[in-house]
Amino acid sequence: MDLAPDQARARGWLATAVAEARAGLARGGVPIGAALYGPDGTLLGRGHNRRVQDGDPSAHAETAAFRNAGRQRSYRGTTMVTTLSPCWYCSGLVRQFGISRVVIGEAVTFDGGHDWLAEHGVEIVLVNDPRCVAMMRAFIADNPALWNEDIGE
Repeated sequence: MDLAPDQARARGWLATAVAEARAGLARGGVPIGAALYGPDGTLLGRGHNRRVQDGDPSAHAETAAFRNAGRQRSYRGTTMVTTLSPCWYCSGLVRQFGISRVVIGEAVTFDGGHDWLAEHGVEIVLVNDPRCVAMMRAFIADNPALWNEDIGE
């Protein structure tokens, strides 16, 4: 689950998700961003957590990126990139639609369902990006109640 040989590509894709997380934070939301890339590296969709902004508990970053990608004939070979280890809800989305790979910015502040995904054949690339860790740590320290709501506690 360490960084794959295509480290530069994974980090480049992660930059899109980080930009989304920062956009969500700037709008008063939880700073989690995601992007869905096609098998050829084309950006299909991107988004950020909008639970606070939309008052919608299902508006996670991964679902926003997935929805913004629109219908795809198949999700085989696609890569979901997220700033934070995906929760069970978003991990289920990855499994349900057969997304092949997940690039994760960090799993220090939240250890989501990425081990479960790996056990079921999804390639996991855990970057452990210090920007992602710092952004989430600051958010959690400043907004513990909102964070606990976001993770269902």
